[in-house]
Amino acid sequence: MPFATPPLEFDIAVYDLSLRTGPFFGLLTNHRTMVEFDPEKFEDKYEHYFPQLQRAYKNAFNTMNEAYDSTLIHGIDQQVLNESEPLYDPEDGFTIALPDDPYDRLTGVVVDRETFEETLDRYTEEIETELRQLFELTE
Repeated sequence: MPFATPPLEFDIAVYDLSLRTGPFFGLLTNHRTMVEFDPEKFEDKYEHYFPQLQRAYKNAFNTMNEAYDSTLIHGIDQQVLNESEPLYDPEDGFTIALPDDPYDRLTGVVVDRETFEETLDRYTEEIETELRQLFELTE
């Protein structure tokens, strides 16, 4: 009997999923879909581009986790970036909006503010790079 293939398109509200959680997490992050980027659709990004957003965050996490202290990267991922929002502006490209006071949100990780901010800046740059590559908007 053949394996059932899960749907790639689904309503996020119905499944109540975030970018990095839920029953389809592994399936979506390992699936590469060819989707034409439409800046107007990005306003409803979770409806139109959920798999690509999830993949960008996952790829950035993997890159950062290999190059930096894994405790710090996990802390940033789970306590700061979990409340971030990817934005797109035709003039500026992709940016990552962060929650207020990201350093103060980090618990259970001993790190000075300067190291934290440098690592967070590098992490958000990596997410933005991943988004540009996934949507084929590289220069």
